[in-house]
Amino acid sequence: MNIDWAALGSVFGVSLVATVALVGLFTLGIVGLSKSAAPAEGATAPSGTGSAAVARAGAYVCFALCLGAVSYGIYMIVA
Repeated sequence: MNIDWAALGSVFGVSLVATVALVGLFTLGIVGLSKSAAPAEGATAPSGTGSAAVARAGAYVCFALCLGAVSYGIYMIVA
């Protein structure tokens, strides 16, 4: 049996980078949604609603990119 260690290392590296990027995007989406959430009882209201709308839109973009990456991965496995 002959193992191509360079190819195995390449697959490991790409998988590691893709996983970290995907988790990072999902985390940014969660943070974006938490920025746009209503304040807790007794807390002061945010000064502007524009930043909340931008944060929510950014979160939706991050989630869409995550969905696209996962869909592309499934497509590559099936095809």
